[in-house]
Amino acid sequence: MELRHLRYFLMVAEEQHFTRAAVRLNMQQPPLSQQIRALESELGFDLFRRHPKGVDLTPGGVIFLQEARDILNRVEDAARRSAKAAQGYEGALSIGFTSSAAAHPLIPSIIRAYREAYPGVSLLLNEGSARELTDDLVQRKLDIGILRAPVGQPQDMTFYQLLEEDMLLVLPVGHPLLGRSRKQKGDGEVPMPVISIKHLADEPFILVRRSGATGMYSKLIEACENAGFTPKIAFEVERMLTNISLVAAGAGVSVVPASMNGFHRESVVYCRLNARPRLVAPITLICRGEEEGPVLSNFINLAKRIAQSRAT
Repeated sequence: MELRHLRYFLMVAEEQHFTRAAVRLNMQQPPLSQQIRALESELGFDLFRRHPKGVDLTPGGVIFLQEARDILNRVEDAARRSAKAAQGYEGALSIGFTSSAAAHPLIPSIIRAYREAYPGVSLLLNEGSARELTDDLVQRKLDIGILRAPVGQPQDMTFYQLLEEDMLLVLPVGHPLLGRSRKQKGDGEVPMPVISIKHLADEPFILVRRSGATGMYSKLIEACENAGFTPKIAFEVERMLTNISLVAAGAGVSVVPASMNGFHRESVVYCRLNARPRLVAPITLICRGEEEGPVLSNFINLAKRIAQSRAT
């Protein structure tokens, strides 16, 4: 039994006449009658009662009509869903992100736009450090990671840098380095202070652990050494948001991406930092290169378009 046999049967049942059904099927009537006879022989019972004016369904034919319609509907639905999956409109995507990457407005914009463009794709969202996300990708627990600077270069991974932004120094309110730089302009606006990294030689630093933010950690160490000192690391934490909370508590100073300058504004002051090399924080997408299927490709392409539109 083939799907065409079911379609032939449905057409005859609708028309209640072999000749009219054959016309709609664009075939001759005798071959159509032969196909229906072959179907009845395979089933072991008659589907139609033949009479001079046409045909009527037998009791078995009535039940078979319902089942045949259901089968063909399911086949058509499967074909539609398969086509959508092949184009990336259905499926699932597991995304991991670091808290500092998610703090940038680009990331919520990408996820919102993707949900709107591909509502049939189920998004599974997870948070972790850059190291954790990279390990989860290697172990196939994630499809894509959104982080700052990559942690190492795992084999068969593909990296897409969407943007980069300046790092800002975070000081507790009232810190002596702020001096008079917090004076308001005439219009009431408070300019962002500018601090040279050389003035931080005696400050205790609060940083994300080296294993979780290798690139940014090493660049800060390099900038401090270029300024003539080795930074004093007071605390190493798992998340950049914790950095800011500890600065607010007066435990030290830190550096964070510029997009995080909205946190604890009543307790900390964000400052531009003069340093060599210039301290920047990228936003990077990372995925397994050999498995870039349509769902993942659509996400990456959309993310790149939105990032490019923000840069222009």
